[in-house]
Amino acid sequence: MDVSVLVVGNQQFLAAFLNPIRTIMAGSVEASSCVGDVLTLVQTIHPAVVILQAREVGSLELCYQIKEHTQLGWVYCIWVDEQSDPLYEIMLPDRCHELAACAKALEGGADAYLRFTSIHTGEAVTTIAEYELLKAQIQVGLRSVEFYQKLQQTNDLLSTMALADPLTELNNRRAMEWDLPRQIQNARTHSTSLSIIMLDVDYFKSVNDNYGHQVGDRVLQLLAARLQHNLRIQDTLFRYGGEEFLIILSQTNVQEAQIVAKRLRKVVSDQLFNIDGTLALQVTISLGLASLNRIDDSQGESLVRRADHNLLLAKTSGRNQVVCNEL
Repeated sequence: MDVSVLVVGNQQFLAAFLNPIRTIMAGSVEASSCVGDVLTLVQTIHPAVVILQAREVGSLELCYQIKEHTQLGWVYCIWVDEQSDPLYEIMLPDRCHELAACAKALEGGADAYLRFTSIHTGEAVTTIAEYELLKAQIQVGLRSVEFYQKLQQTNDLLSTMALADPLTELNNRRAMEWDLPRQIQNARTHSTSLSIIMLDVDYFKSVNDNYGHQVGDRVLQLLAARLQHNLRIQDTLFRYGGEEFLIILSQTNVQEAQIVAKRLRKVVSDQLFNIDGTLALQVTISLGLASLNRIDDSQGESLVRRADHNLLLAKTSGRNQVVCNEL
């Protein structure tokens, strides 16, 4: 794991902590003596652990800002108090002072609070014990960040699986419902055209009934591959459900969309689908298309409905054809 520690404090604090931390860490250790610039630095280097000097003005507020940042909340913040607060010491016994300071740190956004006295006393036994505690807290932070990163990788994998169709290896309907609004917004922002094609396999039920579902699945796999191979780079193909597919055609007006749709119909119908070397099937598709207009909703629901309606017209009026009933 590529990790780093960022130490924030005045020069005396950095001199006391940098070298010991470098002996603890396998990764890089960075330093900053300016609290005001630290948030930008954290956003740049993404340290796993940030160690802040408590006496620095704004250090606890910085912990809070890091935790509130959507991209940085996983950073482990250790607030180190190496100087006693005279007011606390007058009002409270030593142990109560430490507990109050710890509560203040945790409530303020820090993940851990450490009180160091050996910097001032120089006691060897205390020094060893306090740096052992610092080492342990850094290791806790690294474990926490490592767990977060693994969880993020798992979430990314699950998200990918949730958006993929396992049979055809295309993006699925859920992925389309996420991507279409994004492409609609992009088209409207840049005043470009956008069209969609809905298509499905003609008489697909008879393929399953006559040859079995394994053959039907193989037809869908071959169809997905043939469609994908014959699309342009700006086109996005989805398995919408069953034997139905949807294609988003970015930067494409209705006339251009008809050309694409007619070409796809032809490349499917003109060549047999070789299933297993002994079976070759004639497959045709029906296609309905629609182009984005100014009254379409931002989610693309009305656009999809029009394309679906035109697909239904293509099937009820003979199949193996393209219908574009746009105004």
